[in-house]
Amino acid sequence: MLGLMQDRPLLISSLIDYASAFHGDTEIVSRLPEGHVRRSSWRQVGEVSKQVANALTEFGVHQGDRIATLAWNSDRHLALYFGVSGSGAVMHTVNPRLFPEQIAYIINHAEDRILFFDITFAPLVSRLAPELDSVEAFVVMTDREHMPDVPGIAADKLLCWDEFIGRQSTHFDWPEFDERSASSLCYTSGTTGNPKGVLYSHRSTMLHTLMAAARDANDVHSGSVILLVVPMFHANAWGTPYTAAMVGATLVLPGPHLDGESVYELMKSEGVNQSQGVPTVWMMLFSYLDEHPEIDPHELGLRIAGTGGAALPLSMIERFERDFGAQAMQGWGMTETSPLCVIGRLLPKHERLSDSEKHQIMLKQGRGICGVELKIVDDDGNRLPWDGKAFGEVWVRGPWIASGYFKGEGGDKLDAEGFFPTGDVATIDPDGYLQLVDRAKDVIKSGGEWVSSIDLENAATGHPAVAEAAVIGVPHPKWQERPLLLVVLRKGQSATREEILDYLAGEVAKWWLPDDVVFVDELPHTATGKILKLELRRQYRDHKLPGVSS
Repeated sequence: MLGLMQDRPLLISSLIDYASAFHGDTEIVSRLPEGHVRRSSWRQVGEVSKQVANALTEFGVHQGDRIATLAWNSDRHLALYFGVSGSGAVMHTVNPRLFPEQIAYIINHAEDRILFFDITFAPLVSRLAPELDSVEAFVVMTDREHMPDVPGIAADKLLCWDEFIGRQSTHFDWPEFDERSASSLCYTSGTTGNPKGVLYSHRSTMLHTLMAAARDANDVHSGSVILLVVPMFHANAWGTPYTAAMVGATLVLPGPHLDGESVYELMKSEGVNQSQGVPTVWMMLFSYLDEHPEIDPHELGLRIAGTGGAALPLSMIERFERDFGAQAMQGWGMTETSPLCVIGRLLPKHERLSDSEKHQIMLKQGRGICGVELKIVDDDGNRLPWDGKAFGEVWVRGPWIASGYFKGEGGDKLDAEGFFPTGDVATIDPDGYLQLVDRAKDVIKSGGEWVSSIDLENAATGHPAVAEAAVIGVPHPKWQERPLLLVVLRKGQSATREEILDYLAGEVAKWWLPDDVVFVDELPHTATGKILKLELRRQYRDHKLPGVSS
């Protein structure tokens, strides 16, 4: 027997219609690439999204056609999020931090018909345009006054946003179609070989959105003023543009201006109470505040500092609490998981714990959210217990988890139970808190035992002189591998190898202590802000550890 409920498709267009109708006056604040701050609203974004849909229809874009963006966080990009997907086309957000060869590859692989781009990317687009076989039009996301010179693109193919979009009607009847239809496409650089496409559906996005706003997830509501630092070209900005529309939250979009001063000024001027970004951005904010001790961050009113993309260091948890009066909260997921899988929230029973005990729980990536199933398995695929000790590769299953990659790249990915492999190694404790041990390819094997590079890095960043740290395994004639610690010092700070090792001796097991410490000016990062361990292993594969004869 079936229920007697209306069967309406779950479509992304319903989000922007809701935001426009019920939260139309709520502000969307954008610091544009042109330099100025523009104030818009959900009603205006809704109107522009319909202009986008009309422009695509006039151009001859059909359902399922891919439309690419090379753009920062702004109200224009937000309108594309809803206008492209709402019209039935597929929104393909391109990560500009990839290598140019990779960008050309994924645009061609996706067969994008139109490329929208911000003025800051004009030189990149000019260079790539001759290689982009499928792109029929290049739309610069600006007005006529700020149109850049883009050599290599024919005049009839180079269009101005204000002229291509702005002349269209703000009326558009959103089409209805199967909710399982593709809505957006993101390529992940976390796989071997060429980047692979993750193709989201309207249904998966809507279900992810409903869960992301929950109190025990991101706790987003109409009173939220969210500084969205995580890029809109990275895993759909963790789904926040959709979640914000669903509840009518205020969005503050920083564009390309991610330095500490710019982030602070936006937080102060707009009354930001929630933020989302990778730890490296918060480190830049901390550096700016260190240079301006007259600033009291408590005055900002920040409530939640959301982090992801890299493990949350203890020093960052403590600083947000001490200096901002805010809770640093991390989550874990991947492009292939839309991305939310687990969120690091404390349980009611933890309220009676000391701050240090709470912090140890907060260092874990978090508990699974409803809709996502987790398991950890050994090398033979056997499930491991949730005892907080056994660790194995994490596999996930759920309605917003990828079943495979676009165009079948990478072959079949699911196991017999329908779980997707993440490549991350973790423990899960009896309360369901997942704690990453390492990427499967990064874990260090020393004398038959495993050393967690993540735990060592977190411990090292607790030293007051350390700004950033990375740990890799280097060959050892007796122990197979031993940890090498690479350290970036804070501006104006100094430390010696011995001081760092003495500090770590009180934080980690003795046999985990790195065999050497190397001080570097900077660490290489991936296009999504993670430390590039592959490059570090290449650079230091011949590093001679102290006490090891050649």
